[in-house]
Parts: sequence; structure tokens; C-alpha cells
Amino acid sequence: MTSVFVDPSPSPLALLLLGKAADSTSERGVECPGDLPPASDPGLVARAQAAKDTLGERVFILGHHYQRDEVIQFADVTGDSFKLAQKAADMPLAEFIVFCGVHFMAESADILTGDSQQVILPDLAAGCSMADMAEISQVEQCWTDLEAAGVAGVTIPITYMNSAAAIKAFTGKHGGSICTSSNAQRSLEWAFERGEKVLFMPDQHLGRNTAVRELGLGLDDCVVFNPNKSNGGLTVDELRNAKMILWKGHCSVHGRFTPECVDQVRAEVPGVTVIVHPECTYEVVEKADQVGSTEKIIAAIEAAPAGSAWAIGTELNLVKRLALAHPDQKITYLDKTVCFCSTMNRIDLPHLVYSLELLASGNVVNQISVDPETSHWAKIALDRMLALPGVTPTLD
Repeated sequence: MTSVFVDPSPSPLALLLLGKAADSTSERGVECPGDLPPASDPGLVARAQAAKDTLGERVFILGHHYQRDEVIQFADVTGDSFKLAQKAADMPLAEFIVFCGVHFMAESADILTGDSQQVILPDLAAGCSMADMAEISQVEQCWTDLEAAGVAGVTIPITYMNSAAAIKAFTGKHGGSICTSSNAQRSLEWAFERGEKVLFMPDQHLGRNTAVRELGLGLDDCVVFNPNKSNGGLTVDELRNAKMILWKGHCSVHGRFTPECVDQVRAEVPGVTVIVHPECTYEVVEKADQVGSTEKIIAAIEAAPAGSAWAIGTELNLVKRLALAHPDQKITYLDKTVCFCSTMNRIDLPHLVYSLELLASGNVVNQISVDPETSHWAKIALDRMLALPGVTPTLD
């Protein structure tokens, strides 16, 4: 009998397919083999335009910055999540608000728009992994744990815009406020004027980066509450000593950037300016040259001189769009592998056409509706944010 030796170690190809290794030969930049494919039906563009024309002023289409170009071309306004929700509120005569984004964004639009308006999400599966990391029963249990530790009375909840309506409502009920990536610093300052601690949900990185880099707190002032562990995986003393209680959540797009990405792009692109979103890890933002919201990133590129070089750490659709709009600059993606927001990209041209055509025929589909009680308390939390001095309400 002949024995056969089988090497138990996986091959480089196997590691790559399993996501355990990177392809060292892939090229950095905004052009890559992972580009989203075009719509299979070339007639979809004409159908979308025809349905939109039929609806006329009855429909108002919102397009988030991370959407595909095939969808963005039909948007009446583009922007970040809260800016878009506010734009919808400014269009009271529009019967239908079609939100090309994700679920929590459509919820915010429903909260801010009138009762006679209907908010439509072209694909109900378009969620947000970060928002889904904080479920209302988990948040309520967290608050129970804070009460047991004797710190709930001195803790102010601050909830990031990227959260479900139920979490926003919880925040409103418990004296807290919402924040965006643009006004997180002001929101935290407001909270610390009213309490000794902040419960920051659901993105730990935005909370940590703002507290440490903008407010001057130390990393040891921050603890991470893991909702999947008893008492968040923390001792009572840890909860009592912390100033920032960070929810264990993150953005699947921005969380993939690493310090090594920054080192590599600096080695490969002379004079490059690295700009990243504050949802990136603390180690990445510390290495970056600039940190800012999506709107701030766009503004920085638009104001940059010809010939400047940029590496951008945010969602790839936006980076590609910026590169095409500014061919006189060298704009590259911070990571050498593609990183589309997979849930955001569920909103594609077929789903948009499906929604518009049914609306044009008198059939309402995929309506997002927040119940009155949740809407009431969530709006209180949103209004607290808008009332903060120095807050620019239209930027996320």
C-alpha cells in the first residue's frame, strides 16, 4: 500500500478565498476587478426615468453618497443620512420619499416627514450592520446593568445617527441626544455638562476617537460594553471608573482599514495626504493626516489643488466618484482591496425601477413606518441635537 503525503497547510489561493490573506499583486486605487457589474437589462435606465416622469412632483428620491452611480443618477438630492432626511422634510408636497440608502436612514426620514408622506426603501434587505449591532432589548439590559452598578443616574446616552429608531427613542427617553460624525464632539461636550459618564452607541470607534482626540480623555477612560456578555463583560468597578462606556459596535467598511494600509500608501504615493472617516479605528485615525465625516472628506477634495495626492479611507463608491470628478488629482483608495458597503449596495437599479413603477401604478411597496410612540421619543433626541449651539444640522 502506497502512502500519500498530504500537506495540511492551506495554499495561498485557499487563504485568499477564505479571506485569510491578501493578494500582494493587486493594485491599489479606485479601479479594481471588484467593480460592481452594470445592470443586466439595458432598458432599466429608460424605465426608471419613465416612472419618475410619470410620478413627477409626487416623488422625491434621496441618494446616499455610498450608492451606486446607476442609482445616484436618479436622485433629486445626494448627501449623508441625516442631511437627506432633512431634505425630505423640506419637501412636504412630495407624496412619496424614495430613500436610496439603508433602513435606519429611511426610519429617520419617516420620523421627520409629515403624516401624509410615505417613505419607501427600494429593498427592505438594505440594512446596516453597525445599526444591527445594538438591539433594543440589549440596550435596555445594558441600562439595567448600569443601574445595578449605581451609575445610570450620572450617565447620559449619546446615540450615533447610524442606529435604529428604537435606540434613538431609548436615548430620548433617558435624557440623551443623537449625534452625527460631524457634531459628535459638541454632543459629547453637551453630555458631560449634564452627567459624569456617557453611554455611546453603537459605534465604539467614533466614540473613542472623539473622546480621546477631541475632548482630551485618555484611552483608559474608555471601556467597551459587549452586549453578548454578562454585565457587558465588565466589572462593576470598571463601569464606575469609566467616563466613556462604548457599545461594542463598528462599521464593517471603515473597520477594515489598518495602520499598515496607511504605512503602505505613504511608501507608494509620494506626498500623499491620508484622510479617513472617524468610524475608522483609533490606530488608523492617529496615523492619518485628516479625519472627518463624509461631507468633510468631499469638501477637502473639492478644495484641494490640482496635482495633490490623496488616499481616502471610506466607502469605495464615493472614492471612485471623487476620483472621476477630480482627474487633476491623484485619488486612491486607502485599502488595496475593494470595500463596497454590501448592504447599501442592495439598492440597485432593478430595485429602484421596481419601486418607482409600482408607485406609478398606484401600488405602495416597501414602506418604512415608525410607530408614533417610537417616533415621538426619537424626535425628542434628534431635536436635542439640533438645539445644540454650534451644530450644523445638515452634516453627518
